[in-house]
Amino acid sequence: MRIQIGNTIKVLRKRDKRTQEDVAEALGITFQAVSRWESEIAYPDIELIPSIANYFGITIDELFGYQSELENRINNIVSDIRQKNEANNGQDICIEECLQEARNALAEYPSNTKIMLCLSDILYNAGFARHGEYHRIDSNGYDVRDTELHRTYAEWQEAIKLYETLIPQMEEGKGRDLALKNLIALYSEIGENEKAAQKAGGFSDLHNCRELAIAYAYEGKKRAELLSSALLDLVALCSEQMVQAYMSRRFTISPTEAVDLIKNAISIFDLVCTDGQYGRYNGRIACLYLYLSTLQWICGDHDGAFVSLDLAYEYDSKLRDFNGNNEAAFKSPLLCDVKINPDGRDDLCQVKRLPEIFPYYCLPGYDPAMKEDPRFGAWVKKCNG
Repeated sequence: MRIQIGNTIKVLRKRDKRTQEDVAEALGITFQAVSRWESEIAYPDIELIPSIANYFGITIDELFGYQSELENRINNIVSDIRQKNEANNGQDICIEECLQEARNALAEYPSNTKIMLCLSDILYNAGFARHGEYHRIDSNGYDVRDTELHRTYAEWQEAIKLYETLIPQMEEGKGRDLALKNLIALYSEIGENEKAAQKAGGFSDLHNCRELAIAYAYEGKKRAELLSSALLDLVALCSEQMVQAYMSRRFTISPTEAVDLIKNAISIFDLVCTDGQYGRYNGRIACLYLYLSTLQWICGDHDGAFVSLDLAYEYDSKLRDFNGNNEAAFKSPLLCDVKINPDGRDDLCQVKRLPEIFPYYCLPGYDPAMKEDPRFGAWVKKCNG
């Protein structure tokens, strides 16, 4: 690598609005020497290196440009591993390969937080993909996790230790929040509920969430737009929690009641989106209709079940249309990433994934017989285009 310390000094000097004479006076040398450095005719004497770094308030590695190169290499390593790990979406495709690459990177760069976080996230995913999440029914008829089984997952135990080490070192922000949410989830999976609750207590309540705070930082049209977006996010959150509340007590209510609950979880979007434009949450609604269809089949409403499947297809098609009308890449809340080509086409057709994720939410012990109905095959064919 070519050392460009002279150019770095020039950039830093201009950043701080200093002259070559200022630098020379501070270091006890002539301004001609500084000029030769910046022209890359000569390098500073080695004994001056610490003084130059201190003068500009940077490390010696940064002065030589090593820090930037190191960061770029680490970012590339982490990006490659994470991209590869995306294939492990609920199944073990290449988890061992991802884990090995992350461990090799950590051996090369010990204690690097980005690599440690990457390894933690893969381990978190590995527990679900390799072993699965298991539930049982408690004495009151409520759904609870099989925490004794989950404690045996070596991947989750290792992930917990890494998250516990990492989170105190991380800066406030989205990355730290996601790591903290994963740690809370793992505590819950293994029955450490008090630890989970203690960590969760560090989050802000709904009234002080980021989205609302940003909205109220502005005025006029921009505030209105941001508030509308935040309200839609809150509605989506409420819808999701309605489903989770049902699932936690699904063995204590009838299938007919369950159908009504899921329909309500869908209908609350209409309270906000009076124009029927659900934007990025079309994918969320599509998933809700997948789940609703299975419950309708259980209730004996077989025709209604296939109406819901068609609605899932319709809303997911709307999501693709929404993506195609946006210049930036868009991440669906519940489905997979969609990258937008310059000509507006999706790299990945969402509806092709609908049969794969059906019925989307967990229905333990239920293999829907509706798959044997000829209409299901026709629906799959339509999704595959």
